[in-house]
Amino acid sequence: MADLSRRALLRGVGGIGMTGALAAVAGCGVPPAYVKAADRTGPDRSAADRRLVFANWPLYIDVDDHDKQRRPTLDAFQRRTGISVTYTEEINDNDEFFGKIGPALMNHQSTGRDLIVMSDWMCARLVRLGWVQEMDRAAQPQVAKHLDPLLRTPHFDPGRRHSVPWQSGITGIAYNRRKLGREIRHTSDLWKDDLRGRVTLLSGLDESFAMLMQGDGVDITRWTAADFHRMADRIRRLVRRGHIRRFTGNDYIKDLDSGDVLAAQAYSGDVIQLRADNPDIEFVVPQEGAELWAESLLIPNLAAHKRSAERLIDYYYEPAVAAELAPWVNYVCPVPAAREVLASSKDKDRAALAEDPLIFPDDSMRERLAIARDITSAERTEFAKEWNGIVGL
Repeated sequence: MADLSRRALLRGVGGIGMTGALAAVAGCGVPPAYVKAADRTGPDRSAADRRLVFANWPLYIDVDDHDKQRRPTLDAFQRRTGISVTYTEEINDNDEFFGKIGPALMNHQSTGRDLIVMSDWMCARLVRLGWVQEMDRAAQPQVAKHLDPLLRTPHFDPGRRHSVPWQSGITGIAYNRRKLGREIRHTSDLWKDDLRGRVTLLSGLDESFAMLMQGDGVDITRWTAADFHRMADRIRRLVRRGHIRRFTGNDYIKDLDSGDVLAAQAYSGDVIQLRADNPDIEFVVPQEGAELWAESLLIPNLAAHKRSAERLIDYYYEPAVAAELAPWVNYVCPVPAAREVLASSKDKDRAALAEDPLIFPDDSMRERLAIARDITSAERTEFAKEWNGIVGL
């Protein structure tokens, strides 16, 4: 299994780090950059040219224990189909990769990639710009059958016509129960006096805002500007009182492990790894709810091997294949049927994963999970400025 945190690599700065024409496109949705549906597809060479290019994040696929260059599930796909896959681990930051592929997409050119994986908020941007193609679900029966119902209708892509989750996760609260001496069940529990100076929040706007608004009782599937500003005011007051120790990237892991911090806004997959070394660390989905997010597969405009890309996506939604991938990434599996496959495993460690609610959320947890409405291009500049002022970016 992967021994480094995946989510450490997934933070972008929410669209504030780009310059020039791409920044304008990202922040404002410049009309000339929008690509109409009729202009997104080109000749598909899948039948004659049996290959595709798949760009992903590091540490986001299974690897062979003895040969790190081998990826068993991907190798099996290539043997089964005869399609050669060029797999690149070239995505280290959402904005950075947007800057890499943006010029081609803006100018109606191919990116040279058939399949990419992006975080929800970046998926929203690419879908709004018309820079990714609609998939043929008739050619993807496994996706149609096995995609988790909780992930089927994100605000940015109703019906998941342009995106399919690669993996999913939860932004909730991690805490050291033994050192704190009490349970955390509500987001408001973070603001109690015994946690003054011992709690951290995530610094990224897109990573942090939803769970904090849920703590105020907001339905994050349809939050408003007033909801955001009310949440921001609350956090600003807590910062002024010295209650929040700091805002973090993935370095909250070290703080929790050392005991310098007793509670932190955290990602579910990180806690699976933390608990292996420190069983006192617990992860909680607050009673008010937590954000369910995904990094999703997208097919960029003018991809030369669209049908082959759709075939690869569908392959990873076979429960047996999803069950092979899940132990390596330690995040919420978007294929609930993979749970039964793992549960029947003769390997005790693999079978135990079927009972881990951070990989397969139980019914009680699922009732408290929601996908947040994305921050629109019109909202982003104002909200990022306010949030970054609080965080100190």
